[in-house]
Amino acid sequence: MWNKNREKRSTLYKEKMKPIYKRILVKLSGEALLGKKKSGISSDALVSISDEIKEVKDMGCEIGIVVGGGNIYRGSQRDKQVIEPVTADYMGMLATVINGLALQNSLETRHLDTRVMSAFEMREFCEPYIRRRAIRHLEKGRIVIFVGGTGNPYFTTDTSAALKAIEIKADVILKATKVDGVYTSDPLKEPSAKKFDKLTYMDILQNQLKIMDSTAISLCMENHIPIVVFNLFKKGNLKRVVCGQGKRTIITD
Repeated sequence: MWNKNREKRSTLYKEKMKPIYKRILVKLSGEALLGKKKSGISSDALVSISDEIKEVKDMGCEIGIVVGGGNIYRGSQRDKQVIEPVTADYMGMLATVINGLALQNSLETRHLDTRVMSAFEMREFCEPYIRRRAIRHLEKGRIVIFVGGTGNPYFTTDTSAALKAIEIKADVILKATKVDGVYTSDPLKEPSAKKFDKLTYMDILQNQLKIMDSTAISLCMENHIPIVVFNLFKKGNLKRVVCGQGKRTIITD
């Protein structure tokens, strides 16, 4: 009897787990690929992230991913006497291509059809970004990984995520982090930090909360694209967030 009740509860839970978003844009930082390493790409992190994405793909969602490059190179950490800002940003863009190819390979081992699209031409490695082609890939059920940032220096991958979400008409930006939402301060350093369940774009801008840069937030505000901040490293969390459940912070109008 106990086993039957448990199976019944499990079935009811699965029935409730239905996506509330059709087309999503996942913002994945380069640091997310670090795992327990200090630099480079962690195989364990790739496996974990790919499993999370597959769960959501199996629910029928259309998925775009903007990946950063901070695990390989961060322009802010450059040697200012040797490398100028523009060159540092170009190096960071190239790092996102490396991450995108690694993620593509990991997803394809799970029999997921993917495309990597770059903001600048690298035809030997990935497709050039063309908006209509990207949308067509999504409509055909392919996961599209966007690399190269915006293709311009001085713009972050946060801004790239906002632009791509607007261009592909995504329903939401899912900002993957190591914590389960937006807090008054870093909860990993200050346990007393308080979590916000909901915020407006203006809350982020006026209080200078460092979730995404101000350009990205402004673009989302102007185009009414909600942002959901969540912990990617809690198993099953991406699926819960896509279904409107789990711990998260929602940023909207």
